Amino acid sequence: MAIAMNLAARAFSKNEVPVGALVVLGNKVVGRGYNQSITKVDPTAHAEILALRQAARLVGNYRLTSATLYSTLEPCAMCAGALVWARISTLVYSAKDPKAGAIDSNINLLKRDGINHKVSVVSGILEDQSVDLLQRFFKLRRK
Repeated sequence: MAIAMNLAARAFSKNEVPVGALVVLGNKVVGRGYNQSITKVDPTAHAEILALRQAARLVGNYRLTSATLYSTLEPCAMCAGALVWARISTLVYSAKDPKAGAIDSNINLLKRDGINHKVSVVSGILEDQSVDLLQRFFKLRRK
């Protein structure tokens, strides 16, 4: 998660919402990403999506079974759906997102009937650090 936090700090330095993510497969980081929606002029350029894309290219398969995705923020509905399509085994995230979180905070997408793949979820890892970075970012944005 420390690597993901460094990626979130990178997003912060580029005036992007500070979220970082990485995909780990067999104790090896195979994908990294940080929010770049503004920089790339791409609403799908969330940290999780970019990390999944990089991992899939490296592995040579869009299915990342037995991989773990680490994110500094609870994924949104788009990213949660991508976890299912990629067949991610485990999601580990830092802070809940009360506005757009789709894992625990709002729609609980991964627990809905009809979802054809189950993802294990661990939350709260480095939560205080992630919340602090997000709060500092939005405080600066409001000035």
